[in-house]
Amino acid sequence: MPFDLLIKNANLPDDRIGMDIAVTGGKIVAVESDITGQAGRVIDAGGRLVTPPFIDIHFHMDATLSLGTPRLNQSGTLLEGIQLWGELKPLLDKQAIIERALRYCDLAVAQGLLAVRSHVDVCDDRLVGVEALLEVRDLVRDYLDLQLVAFPQDGFYRSPTAAGNLVRALDMGVEVVGGIPHFERTMEDGRLSVRALCEIAAERGLMVDLHCDETDDPLSRHIETLAFETQRLGLQGRVAGSHLTSMHSMDNYYASKLLALIAEAEIHCVPNPLANIVLQGRHDVYPKRRGMMRVPELMALGVNVAFGQDSCMDPWYSFGSADMLEVAHMAVHTGHMTSRDAVKSCFRAITENPARVFGLGGYGLAPGCNADFVLLEARDTIEAIRLKANRLSVVRRGKVIAETAPRMAMLSLEGRPSTVEPWRYAPVEARSS
Repeated sequence: MPFDLLIKNANLPDDRIGMDIAVTGGKIVAVESDITGQAGRVIDAGGRLVTPPFIDIHFHMDATLSLGTPRLNQSGTLLEGIQLWGELKPLLDKQAIIERALRYCDLAVAQGLLAVRSHVDVCDDRLVGVEALLEVRDLVRDYLDLQLVAFPQDGFYRSPTAAGNLVRALDMGVEVVGGIPHFERTMEDGRLSVRALCEIAAERGLMVDLHCDETDDPLSRHIETLAFETQRLGLQGRVAGSHLTSMHSMDNYYASKLLALIAEAEIHCVPNPLANIVLQGRHDVYPKRRGMMRVPELMALGVNVAFGQDSCMDPWYSFGSADMLEVAHMAVHTGHMTSRDAVKSCFRAITENPARVFGLGGYGLAPGCNADFVLLEARDTIEAIRLKANRLSVVRRGKVIAETAPRMAMLSLEGRPSTVEPWRYAPVEARSS
């Protein structure tokens, strides 16, 4: 039988080169060299990288593309961002949220980003954001997987109606329990909120994803409580701790204990490099802290680390472009992760690692997996991060849903080539290392 789609001469993230990928009925049916047969469409990868789609495991889609409404964050700080979101919430309109979210999803698809976990604020009693993103989830399901987290932005206990609203949101179909223990009024309230939220998840058979210790205070240790509650309630593998920036400021002795507890509890760790390095360390003079969790150390212990984008043109972060390669690129630099293996691990942190957090079925480049993948204008994963490579073709269930022209500069220099293609500058020696 003819194939629906055949990708020829592709390099894969596991360093195999010259591979073909055959697709039928929205599924990958073969990954091997020199596949023969007719196909409805053939794409010659030409020695470029084909990867499973990118995944953003931490995002705020109810706020995305709202930059400037009702005003700009003048200081650029986390606290002013929270204050600004409080000013914006009463003005939120369901249709406006839907339109912004759909525009963002268009951008995401163009960037090969086909799965997003979005936190949605439940501290607005109208739950307008929840209603809007539930509708968006249905509208985009054919081309993007959207998973929602019930997030009490103003504090599970600190906001008077948050606890009830969170349960309402879960009853409406939100899939993940969220929280923000370090924003409660006291450390004790934060500890109790972690306990309560994990119990809600355990009772309902849901996953947990808490904004946890997003502060420069080394004594903010709610991740320790999260590790304990995960084990007490048997939630191993279903819990994510997002941000964990206080870990950057902890003394090494305590951190050595904490990292082992995280690994033992099988907690997923979600740094957000773009936002974390600009929002943390704001009270420092010099030297300045950068507010990233201890990514290399966590990875060395076998902890599943997955990077999130967090924000895109919203009250907290005025930049962003739905580009997970930009996220990985920043993580490489802030974490001093420039060895060949470390860079490759950062690529996994925007692909296969978040797929595990998400619980995304059918993900990968093997027979039987969904035919979801991206052709990048780069030879391998290291080059993809270096170049923040173009997404030449984005495929969903075997159908090409986005295409970008190759990047090429035309030169007018006597005695020099007439064109420059950045992806061809990859050092040959690096590919075999």
